[in-house]
Formats: sequence, C-alpha cells, structure tokens
Amino acid sequence: MTTTEAGPELALCPAGARPGVQVLAPRDVPLGGPRAMAVRRTLPHRDRSFVGAWCFVDHYGPDDVAATGGMDVPPHPHTGLATVSWLFEGEIEHRDSGGVHAVVRPGEVNLMTAGHGIAHSEVSTPGTARLHGVQLWVVLPASARDGERGFQHHAAPLVDLAPGVRGRVFVGSFAGHASPVRTATPLLGVEVHLDAGTRWAAPVDPAHEHALLLDRGSVTLAGTTLAPGDLGVVDAGPGVLEVVAHEPVRAVLLGGAPFEEEVVMWWNFIAPTHDDVVAARDAWQARSARFGQVPGWDREPGWLPAPQIPPVRLRPRGRSGRGGPPA
Repeated sequence: MTTTEAGPELALCPAGARPGVQVLAPRDVPLGGPRAMAVRRTLPHRDRSFVGAWCFVDHYGPDDVAATGGMDVPPHPHTGLATVSWLFEGEIEHRDSGGVHAVVRPGEVNLMTAGHGIAHSEVSTPGTARLHGVQLWVVLPASARDGERGFQHHAAPLVDLAPGVRGRVFVGSFAGHASPVRTATPLLGVEVHLDAGTRWAAPVDPAHEHALLLDRGSVTLAGTTLAPGDLGVVDAGPGVLEVVAHEPVRAVLLGGAPFEEEVVMWWNFIAPTHDDVVAARDAWQARSARFGQVPGWDREPGWLPAPQIPPVRLRPRGRSGRGGPPA
C-alpha cells in the first residue's frame, strides 16, 4: 500500500516563527488474523518512524460491530514495545500472559508493557454495538527493551484545558494535569475536544515532538488543515501549538522526547537487529515460555501464527523512517 506525506522533514522552529507541519495521511491496514478488522495507520510511515517514542498510531471506527464483527484478535506476541489502548466508543476485553484480565473502556487507558515478551488477546465485548478508538504503540529504549511484562490502568477524568477546550490526559502531564501511568521515556497522550470557533494556544514542551490525530471535525494545526484521520506532526522547537477548530473537534494530542535509537520493526516485534526479530519469531512459532500462555482463551484459533519473514535482511529504522518498509 502507498502512503502520502505533505511537506519535507522539518528543522527546529525559530523563536517566534510558526512551526512547519508534516502531514501523514492514513493507509488502510487489516488488523489481526482471519477475522481482521480494518484500521487507518499513520505511524510508522515511510518518511517517519516515531513521534517521541510513539511508533504505531492505528485509528479505527466508528464501526457497526453487527456488520463488521468488531475486534477479534486471538493470542499474539509482542517484544520491545508497550501498547496503549484508548477508546471513544465500545469495550474491548484484554487477556495477557502476565495473568491480566481487563476491559478497555472509553476514557480509561490500558498500557501493556511487553518487555522481553508477552502474548495477549483483544476481543470486543458482546455488549459493544459500535467500536471506535485508537491503538497506540510505544517503542521501548534499550534500557527497558528486555524488561519484565507489565500492565497499568488509569481512568482519566475529563478536565478543562482552556476556554472551549476539554480533555483527558491519559499519559504524561499537560496544562497542570497529570496521569499516573509510568513510561520508559517522556511521553504525552491527551484526548482533546474543542468547541467550534475555538482558537487554542496549546502549551507544549519545546524539547519534545508533537502530533495531532484528528478523529472528527475540521481543524488547522499551525495554519495547516488536517482531514479526519490525518496525523499532523511538529518537530521539537515551539512551546505553543496553534489549533483552530472550525467545527466541533475531537482529536488525540501525542508527544514525547525525540527517540534517537534505531530499531527493527516487523510484525508485532521491535528489536535491535534482524537476528533478534528472527529469534523472537522462532520462539513464538515454537510456543516457547518467552511469551507464555494467555489464560482464559479457550477457542479456535488458539493463537495467531507469525507471517514469514521477507527474504531480505530487515534493516533498522531511525526517526526519519528510512532503512526499511513501514510495518
């Protein structure tokens, strides 16, 4: 599949200047197994791998579950990353090999850390009529990549961020509000709602990269128009992002310290080298203890086999995205 990107890679914004915006348009990707649901993916992109340490941005719905079947992903593996689940509508049942059984609900973040290896399943609940949300991944730095499995949950309250702006801070700190969720690198994740006609000077850390994922409505970011599903990215430099809502808007604001390491990203694995990815795939195919078993999963298929690794050596990717095809 092809992707589009409006604008070149961006340098730091000079003081007082309007920052440039790199617009990453989504591409359609099937998610998980024989009953795959469609998601709209903006990261990773052929021209950009990360915003901070955010490395996957999947946006889906609103889906009529009666028509699409919803989410039904059997046990599958992860290494070297953390997953961040955030819903606007519906519910998803989560089970993992760390023994966690939880439900993802709107306004409540679930962060699962894979570390050296974890397996989990994701299924929309029987009572879900519409499914709508984002699935985000965070690349772990070398210091945390081979750590223990983990899981965190937080119900983020809806708070006033500015006149005409409300939001839920689910990761990091923003506008005087903070999430207790711990991350291996500095990160920001906020669901934001803007009333029509609102002009918002969003205060951000100038040392961090930021991106705005538009879910619905009409908005400009630093003078650049975003279509629903677009991810508008601004490199480190500005301390304020100018956001203008032309109609009621819901969006997700992401940010974080620039991630400088290079990693191989393939299927559900993130690792330093091609050989490390091969070893993770082999361990999953062998159903090894590295990933464990997902308790409570009792139907077929019992697990999601890995695809074949391409017949080329997988190359590491850095922030620019160059080095290999997007996952």
